[in-house]
Amino acid sequence: MRTAYSVETVRAAEREAMARLPEGALMQRAAAGLAAACADLLGRRVYGSRVVLLVGSGDNGGDTLYAGARLARRGAGVVAVLLAPERTHAGGLAALRKAGGRVLEGPHGDAGAVASSGASSASGASGTSSASGVSGAATAAGAVQDADAVVAARAAGAYAVIARADLVLDGIVGIGGRGGLRPEAVPLVRAARASGAAVVAVDLPSGVDADTGEVGGECVRADATVTFGAYKPGLLIDPAGEYAGALRLVDIGLETAGVPADVEALQHADVAGLLPVPGGESDKYRRGVVGVVAGSARYPGAAVLAVAGALRGGAGAVRYVGQGGDAVLARFPETLVSTGTPGEAGRVQAWVIGPGLDDGAKGALEEVLASDVPVLVDADGLRELDPQTVRGRSAATVLTPHAGEAARLLGVERGVVEARRLDSARRLAVLYGATVLLKGSTTLVAPPDGGPVRVNPTGTAWLATAGSGDVLSGVTGSLLAAGLSGMDAASVGAYLHGLAARGAAKGAPISAGEVAEGIGEAWRGVRGL
Repeated sequence: MRTAYSVETVRAAEREAMARLPEGALMQRAAAGLAAACADLLGRRVYGSRVVLLVGSGDNGGDTLYAGARLARRGAGVVAVLLAPERTHAGGLAALRKAGGRVLEGPHGDAGAVASSGASSASGASGTSSASGVSGAATAAGAVQDADAVVAARAAGAYAVIARADLVLDGIVGIGGRGGLRPEAVPLVRAARASGAAVVAVDLPSGVDADTGEVGGECVRADATVTFGAYKPGLLIDPAGEYAGALRLVDIGLETAGVPADVEALQHADVAGLLPVPGGESDKYRRGVVGVVAGSARYPGAAVLAVAGALRGGAGAVRYVGQGGDAVLARFPETLVSTGTPGEAGRVQAWVIGPGLDDGAKGALEEVLASDVPVLVDADGLRELDPQTVRGRSAATVLTPHAGEAARLLGVERGVVEARRLDSARRLAVLYGATVLLKGSTTLVAPPDGGPVRVNPTGTAWLATAGSGDVLSGVTGSLLAAGLSGMDAASVGAYLHGLAARGAAKGAPISAGEVAEGIGEAWRGVRGL
């Protein structure tokens, strides 16, 4: 399982490591890993390559400078552009210069200070003479012009080396940064993207929030991110995750064993261990029966797709209740169709309710929520959802909203949910006392107890197609019926759903039906069959 930790947790682990290691060892480990990753990205052709370091203040800049020194010793032409010269890491800067690296000052506020200082000196020397006053004003104007020239020269030099670079390292802001890039860094970052050079973020793309994945302004869009010691939540969660590129974790000796992660991402082995596998004594009832309440006269396809997912999710049988019975039987004759209420359909081990329902389904929702088995609520079922009713249930509840539905449940604008996905999923899970699967570019699964949130690492943008969520609900509900917890059913369902979509798409548009058909192949792939 891939785990990500908050800045606070990482800082505590760093302090513990620094207390037991020689001074500077942690930074040297980070720099060595970063330099090795850069060498791999350059295809091992380090000698003669042109590398630009965008260097801010603090330890993140130090990591970048020490890595630059290592590349310079291997024959790369390394130029550091300093965004905060007076606060640059002294040891890293000395190491780069010793290795033959060049140093440029980027455009920053110091030139303005020079102009201000020049103007003050001129004013102070003017005394009471009007002639001197004129002379002082002229001197001040000259100082401003000189300052502008300094800034222009610095900018021109920085842009010139960036334009010729093969590789640009983003060491502007570390994991403690908030609120987007500072204005003076923005032109340099834009120049790096326009240059065509590969951009490598050091620990985290500058400008994104390490803890939340939020993007509060312009930030670095990296081709790859080399992160140290542990993954940070913002690297795995959109919108920030979109800016990270390929991820590489460098082990620098941080101890996080026994520390609860903030975010988790299941891998193949984790999912394989959770998949329900029937034994020799299993029958369709022992494997679990899932009930599906979905579809309407207007949307019979939602019923078909939800049942399609449920049939492939591991349960032994699927009971269907709703107005789409004819359409369901025509496609899946093995389905047990009922024309009555959910309570009249027969015993189930879990319910799925919501896809494609009409306005008259409130009674069915109330009946399902009053049951003593796990319930998954999706789509139209979410419109009538009462937090107190859900919190009062004795069995697990799983909610599967997209951003718009989550926004309505939280009483906020959709944009708030999309910008603050992690926070929104957590809030919704606590509000309803339910597991929340928040669908989107990165699907999140949040538990009701405030524990680690899981981010789904599979999927494709082609999943943004009508009916794919209905399939996901069916698969996840089937896993609930097979005995998985709400958290595991939602996580495994999203994982298989994403893998199936990848396998079906292969770079081309897909339909929800094709996703459902690909669940079996995804299941076999996870189990190595």
